[in-house]
Amino acid sequence: MKKENTVDRRRFLMAVGTGALGTRTRSASRHGVLKIRKEATIPYEPDVLVVGGGPAGIGAALGAAGKGADTLLIEHHAFFGGVAAWCLGMPINQMRPGSKARSKVHELVIERLLSYGDQAVRVGQHQLWCNVDYLKVAVLDALDQVGCKYLVHTRAIDAVVDGGRITGVVVATKRGPAVIRAKAVVDCTGDADVAYYAGAETMKETGSLSPITLCLNLTNVTREEVRKANMAEIAREARAKYPLIPKGWGLGKVSNSSGFYINHAGTRDMGQFDATDPVQRTQAECQSRRQVLQMALAMREFGGEELGAIELIGTGTQVGVRETRRVRGPYVLTEQDALSGRKFGDVIAWRSGFLDIGFVRLSKMKIHDVPYRAILPEKLEGLLMAGRCISATHVAASAGKSMGNCVATGHAAGLAAALSAKKGCLPRELKVSQLQDALRADGVDLTRGGQSQDELINTG
Repeated sequence: MKKENTVDRRRFLMAVGTGALGTRTRSASRHGVLKIRKEATIPYEPDVLVVGGGPAGIGAALGAAGKGADTLLIEHHAFFGGVAAWCLGMPINQMRPGSKARSKVHELVIERLLSYGDQAVRVGQHQLWCNVDYLKVAVLDALDQVGCKYLVHTRAIDAVVDGGRITGVVVATKRGPAVIRAKAVVDCTGDADVAYYAGAETMKETGSLSPITLCLNLTNVTREEVRKANMAEIAREARAKYPLIPKGWGLGKVSNSSGFYINHAGTRDMGQFDATDPVQRTQAECQSRRQVLQMALAMREFGGEELGAIELIGTGTQVGVRETRRVRGPYVLTEQDALSGRKFGDVIAWRSGFLDIGFVRLSKMKIHDVPYRAILPEKLEGLLMAGRCISATHVAASAGKSMGNCVATGHAAGLAAALSAKKGCLPRELKVSQLQDALRADGVDLTRGGQSQDELINTG
């Protein structure tokens, strides 16, 4: 039997990893003692470690592995897809803007979905309407196709930083904590968890965070009955009895099925919730589940003959979080950048859609560039960011939250990590022109910045 160890966290991280001297962590225990009864070993030491398996993480993993880098993708849930999977049928927007292929990475996911037939996906003007259980398997297929390794039920809980450079991530597993070392790390956690643990400067607009939403699925109702129902009137009549329900909501059709999904303002009328605060996150999760039940009961009781028989059949794995921490980089994207369609010489991705602060504000914008400087931390080395935690202001962050945009920044970050690992340089030292050449080779058009979007574009 293994002898129980009592060590401080700093010593543990040095012992369980490669034993590099000088290792430190941002969140080292203030009390000095952490009992480690079981220490796990992860059988991978990749070139590129991608943390978080949502749209950004999928883009990063496919981009890095597709370039030939030894890549590991880790996710704390039991499946990949992130909000695309746990929002139960909500469209995955900006995957094919203008019905044109966006990149090899975007197309690989679409191709794997299409291989399962019309029950899996319907492709719109720019969005994918998916049955999420097909999506979960299609992502696995895509990862396997490019040779990406992956682990689920593996949560990042700390970072290993040596001499100002991140060299690994501490994870929690069913066998205990372990360290995964890598040449480059891509933070696709949405909440900038790895960057925060490693000590990078982050930004968070406490007091004006976008609302949180728990999506739900319903059945035993027809499209015609949904069209006839007046949700705002139902909400007004039912609110006295069911006080948690929002002021209104709509039902969307799940792709090629008899079910419907609801994505709504969620916690907007309940106050502010910071999803990085354990107490507030618990409140948001639990109140949202009560809210979902009250919405279903309100529709059955106040929805008349149209909705009187509607049935609640599922809720998301967790709430969908629109905004928490963002990493401050050498450049911070602004609202004006989005509205004016700004271009940058170090462009590595572009964002399309609406400037959409989750049921709070919806504004038109132009397609605009994302510079390489916005996916790097200002000071910390060895780390890149992708998805909703890139360097942007509170308003500018909402201009890029559509999932196809997150795949795009993930793709760029994954390629940058792969190239820097191969060349033996830091991501900050990588020549942007080399990254741009690699993106073009993957089918990315880096000239879209500044273009107008006159057609109606759904948000997501």
